[in-house]
Amino acid sequence: MIICITNRTLCQKPFLTQIQLIAKKQPAAIILREKDLEQTHYQALAQACFQICQQEHIPLIVHSYPQVARNLNISQIHLSFLQFLEVSDSLTNFQTKGVSIHSVEQAVIAQKLGASYLIAGHIFETDCKKGLPAKGLSFLSEICESVSIPVFAVGGMTSEKLTMIQKTGAKGICVMSGFMNEL
Repeated sequence: MIICITNRTLCQKPFLTQIQLIAKKQPAAIILREKDLEQTHYQALAQACFQICQQEHIPLIVHSYPQVARNLNISQIHLSFLQFLEVSDSLTNFQTKGVSIHSVEQAVIAQKLGASYLIAGHIFETDCKKGLPAKGLSFLSEICESVSIPVFAVGGMTSEKLTMIQKTGAKGICVMSGFMNEL
């Protein structure tokens, strides 16, 4: 299973054109991770992306802005671990609640607080986390063994690594660069 994570600054083409191309490739979901945008601008972009995703029957997952998801009637949210700790009690109306984690302890806590899935990383070296050492496959295996909810790997992911990642117990991968500057 492959999830697309967006970063419009990596796109060579207009962002919404890229989203259309990605949606036609039928990833499991698209996480709109444009954290630098102020909420009003993020909501306008999310609304346009949501329309594209609906046409292609792809779930759009709102990142960082629960109120935007509520405003657009989107039932999927993804948050950082710290955000999730702050607002987990107020997310009962969301069908899917994803959390980014970076340790076994965070994984266990996120699951206890009601996370639907986890994104663990970064597994391999990536330009998105320059200078930070990769956590590796043993870290990913440890995360998968510590929880019963789906875990997705992030960081240096390509479709060629999917089988290797799934051998750790992970459900799939999250890809940013491969979707944002290719197709």
